[in-house]
Amino acid sequence: MTSATEPSTPATIAPFPPETIAAFLALCAGDWLALRSRFSLEEASDEARQAEEEEEVSWHSSERGELQVTYMAPEELDGPGGLEISPPSGGRHRLLFQPDGGFQGQAPDGAVSTGRWQLWPDGSLELSSERAGTSVRERIWFTKANLRLRSSVEHLPDGRPGRASFSSEIRRVSRPAG
Repeated sequence: MTSATEPSTPATIAPFPPETIAAFLALCAGDWLALRSRFSLEEASDEARQAEEEEEVSWHSSERGELQVTYMAPEELDGPGGLEISPPSGGRHRLLFQPDGGFQGQAPDGAVSTGRWQLWPDGSLELSSERAGTSVRERIWFTKANLRLRSSVEHLPDGRPGRASFSSEIRRVSRPAG
């Protein structure tokens, strides 16, 4: 018999990195401070590149922001659930995950996308989707429970890379009372 004051055993502590898609999605919930860098990878002609230089248009941009991510409990008993992502600019993006490796996304403008997810043995989640011939592959992973990294690469219909991004996100945590 164990007493209520005994410390938790390792079996009652959630493993890190997460070992299931439901555990991964639950770990994503929270308020995040993000630094995101975006890159345009399209090969521009010399004329287009010269025009960009004259207009001071850059192939790279970085921005800080905040994200609020809410875990949505599964509607089905064996379902992994979903995420609702709310950037400060407004709008909500929803991702609903199915146990068979599929997911459905809904953008703030109502556009619906579908794709596939895979949780890798290293605890990273890979999302692959396609829309109008353009494919996007995104990888999300945690280095610590409160530090999440994301990278994405877009490929154009002809196979050339289009855009890429990298984000580092730190979870906002509050100090314990006392």
